[in-house]
Amino acid sequence: MNGQLTTNLPVEKLTSPDILWYWVDFYSPTEEETKILSSHFKFHPLAIEDCFQFLQRPKLDYYEGYRFFVVDGLNPITLRSEEVDVFLATNYLVTFHTKKLAELETTWERVVNGENPEGLEPVKVFHLLLDKIVDNYFPILYKIEDRLDQIQQLEQRSNRALMNEVFDIRRDLHRLRKSVFPMRDLLYRILNSERIEIPKEQKMYFADIYDHLLKLAEMVESNRDVTSDIRDSYISLNSNRMNNIMMTLTIISAIFIPLTFIAGVYGMNFVNMPELTWHYGYYIVLLFMAGIGISMFWWFKKKGWLGDD
Repeated sequence: MNGQLTTNLPVEKLTSPDILWYWVDFYSPTEEETKILSSHFKFHPLAIEDCFQFLQRPKLDYYEGYRFFVVDGLNPITLRSEEVDVFLATNYLVTFHTKKLAELETTWERVVNGENPEGLEPVKVFHLLLDKIVDNYFPILYKIEDRLDQIQQLEQRSNRALMNEVFDIRRDLHRLRKSVFPMRDLLYRILNSERIEIPKEQKMYFADIYDHLLKLAEMVESNRDVTSDIRDSYISLNSNRMNNIMMTLTIISAIFIPLTFIAGVYGMNFVNMPELTWHYGYYIVLLFMAGIGISMFWWFKKKGWLGDD
């Protein structure tokens, strides 16, 4: 108002000719406050309906006199998206959200405490909000990268615990992907749309956000590849370990098959078995059985079936 920034104005005064532009934020509004979207601002019913559908992808819709955006912030603890709906026109910015969003509060503080309030306009404030939302994606992704680095550096880990953590990271990356990729597409539309009134000098700032989102998308995909490599390595190691165990058991079984056969033959209770009366028969059979076992072991080792190079 008259080049000065004023806060806490009643809705009725927003149409005053002294006001160049305004920002109205609806945070978890009551039913009466929600009606202002249609009664005062005259927003399209479809746009108002979208404000209450919280599983939407970031998007851009064109309406007469204003543009409607859905953007996604991220909860740094749960990594779940926190939707912010934005109505943008040349003379106002209206935001609608049901959850507290730190990025929006930070943007509000920058606007209120800024040194040059007369230089601000709705599209610049919208840029500040988008920039803060996207910047807050990076710490979340950096933490995931640190967790992956720790997993790759640790040598003595329970395989089950390792895979549980890897799958937790993949789940977190999937949640990030569901926000980063649609936000990237949204910024691409903003930059290439001729139906959004963004000054040419301001577009470079939106292009900077788009570059950040490109980097984030690459980081997400790169980390997903790392988790896939860890998972595949784990499966390969398990398969190799299982193969070695099965090979060892098979070799042991193969060695004991002829020994069991010999022991079974001389364990039969027939009367007419001449070898049973030999004085040194027991020792001869033991030596014969030991010779068979050692010979088979040597042959398996020569064939390389014991895992030696």
